[in-house]
Amino acid sequence: MSQPPNQPPQPGGFGAPQDPPPGGFGAPQNPPPGGFGAPTPPPPQGPPPGQPPQQPGYGYPQQPGQPGQSGQPGPYGQQPGPYNSGPYAAQPQQPGPYGQQPGYGYPQQQYPGAPGVPGTPPPGGPGSRNPFKGKPALAVGAAVAALLVIGGSVWAVTASGGDDDKDKKPAVAKTDDPKPSGSKGGAPVNPGDGSGDGGEDPEDLNEGRQAGEAKVLWYKEAPDAPGSGADADGMWITGKAAVKAAYKQVFAYNVGDGKPAWDPIAFPEKICSVTPEKTADDKIVVAYMSGSSDRAKCNKLQEIDLATGEKGWTEEVADGDLFDSTLSLELTLSGNTMMVGRSQSGTAYDVRSGKKLYEKKKYGDACFPAGFAGSANKLVQVASCGAGGNNAHDELQGLDPKTGKVLWTYKYEKDWRIARAYSVDPLVVYATNEDKKVWNISSFTSGGKVQEQVGVDEDFAPECGWAIMERDLQGCSGVAVAGGTLYLPTEATSGANEIVAINLTTGKEKWRTKSPADESMMPMKVEGDQLIAYVQPSYDAGGQVVSIPTGGSGHKPTKLLQNPQGVADIENSFYSKDIDWVDGRFYISSTRLTGNDESKEKLMLAYGK
Repeated sequence: MSQPPNQPPQPGGFGAPQDPPPGGFGAPQNPPPGGFGAPTPPPPQGPPPGQPPQQPGYGYPQQPGQPGQSGQPGPYGQQPGPYNSGPYAAQPQQPGPYGQQPGYGYPQQQYPGAPGVPGTPPPGGPGSRNPFKGKPALAVGAAVAALLVIGGSVWAVTASGGDDDKDKKPAVAKTDDPKPSGSKGGAPVNPGDGSGDGGEDPEDLNEGRQAGEAKVLWYKEAPDAPGSGADADGMWITGKAAVKAAYKQVFAYNVGDGKPAWDPIAFPEKICSVTPEKTADDKIVVAYMSGSSDRAKCNKLQEIDLATGEKGWTEEVADGDLFDSTLSLELTLSGNTMMVGRSQSGTAYDVRSGKKLYEKKKYGDACFPAGFAGSANKLVQVASCGAGGNNAHDELQGLDPKTGKVLWTYKYEKDWRIARAYSVDPLVVYATNEDKKVWNISSFTSGGKVQEQVGVDEDFAPECGWAIMERDLQGCSGVAVAGGTLYLPTEATSGANEIVAINLTTGKEKWRTKSPADESMMPMKVEGDQLIAYVQPSYDAGGQVVSIPTGGSGHKPTKLLQNPQGVADIENSFYSKDIDWVDGRFYISSTRLTGNDESKEKLMLAYGK
């Protein structure tokens, strides 16, 4: 169905909001499993906004204790202010844009199953309606507890309550301490600094490899990290090198044998942000801290050539106006434009030269830029407007990447927060309503109109990182968009899950296919007419890379790579991870280091035939 102008998408309900992990001026020191927590995805959305009220969203059950309500405010209002994503979020109802934010860097609450949140959500109340006025929303019950694997330990997480606990930090209790082991017991020794033996496999990781199994091409350990842990975001694969950032360094390995492609690049302070994607000519930009004190800023930029390891241009990002800090940054690429997002503004640079292009600042009714998302030739901005007031809401804007000119604006209704961009071209947005504990996925036309809302009655589970000091709009894995189709994994509490293909024009399911193993299968990317997916490992079986035909009547997964059983323990212990499939090789790397001194941490593992 088409969406009337200026009407928001409808929410889908997924139960109560998730509880954020302990925070404190930034990301938790030890991340949960699955890339700072693998969030449970949201259910399908209701009909598009502006349409006549319908029955409770696509047959979703109403939450107990809360009858389905139609005509609730849409996703386009009452959003937490610009500081939802900034370091000043969560301050007590202050006037102006600074009011009513979640507390100081703690992640926003999410609904169980909401892709933007790691871990399992706490118990929640009934669901609610959609963002689109007069439309019912979908709602599904939420789980109450979750197990997080942090720093090599298993933690039981249960919801906590209390009016004093603004951030609703989960209660955590330590249990067993599982230690992953390789074929010889314990992770193999091969430092990620290039001093190891690369593809010579000194630890015999390929010993006992069965017929039909892939082989370990190489394995690398992580550099030492402080006891508080360190980020290791960023993994870029070129035709020759696999490049990985970790703590204060950037490493490069030959894709075939893992030997150093160029000498590691060391920074004086920890890396605090990276461009998640590389440019068309294989360049990236890394941001690192100005110092090590509590007052240090994430404001130093360095361009790096992935082919040679040579450093290019450097810049220092200035602070914005009052409360607009560089305590953390988000780097977003769109063609030759790199947008550097602060807590309430953004500065665009020419990624080729480091030249400043334009600024995106406060506009209109106290609207502050809160996040950016980009593709090869598209750039969108999310703004938080009227924070703390009666007209608080989020706005979505399409920008000209070269000039910053606003091409269109879409206003979400009160109480709706734009949480994730599953895709930018075409634009597919995931939004949540914390009060009603519902979510919505909508596709947009190139002119910024809602094309359709997803109306599939399902509990989806892409893996998304914690959006703590920034929105991290493109921080989800396990989701793919191509050819007018959205691919999402379902949640499976045990056994196999499914991947569902959804038509973005109609919002309806096209087909679904079941994982070939008793483990979850996650979409990675679309190559030609094939969806490439990763089947996660188990304690006694390696993971798989499979291809699934996107067209026709048959969608049975075909195995491209079967990772060896002998290394399943190591593969299965990448709790916070990044994965990629390039030129017939599968790469998996850590995105968070725990700083555990008892054993060497894993950094990266590569498989091939």
